[in-house]
Amino acid sequence: MITIRKLDNNGREVFSYTGELLSRGDNWIQVEAYFTRDDVDDGYVVFRKGDRYLEWFYADRWYNIFELHDVSDDHLKGWYCNITRPAIITADSVSWSDLALDVFISPVGEVLIVDEDEFAALPLDDSMRRQAWDAVAALKDQLNLRESPFDQVGKPEEPGNKLPG
Repeated sequence: MITIRKLDNNGREVFSYTGELLSRGDNWIQVEAYFTRDDVDDGYVVFRKGDRYLEWFYADRWYNIFELHDVSDDHLKGWYCNITRPAIITADSVSWSDLALDVFISPVGEVLIVDEDEFAALPLDDSMRRQAWDAVAALKDQLNLRESPFDQVGKPEEPGNKLPG
């Protein structure tokens, strides 16, 4: 098990949870975790208590990726990508500092940029803002090239990857 800590822009812990470490590279880790809070409907996706997440955290990238699977039948609901400072990864924990800006990618590859107003309100310098927008562009590039985990886009009939409906 590994502890995941979400921090705000000032480095204060917002919440923490545990997940199972699935794999690790030189600058990244992948964990499996479950959504433990009450259901949240953001309009474009519903986060349900018990949803399964595959999460990638990077020490050398300004984002993380959460692959969302529905609690009822494990269908792929999409990818929620948080724009963050690079993660701090240790042997038993990962900490990431949220910069409010998010990218949601649907199972068919539709891209939605979320929380731009919250991002604009943060006291960030021009360099950090540029890094954040470069991270959005990098995620779009990764999607367009169908690089993992976005290699599943548009594959509705594979186990664990059924489109809702």
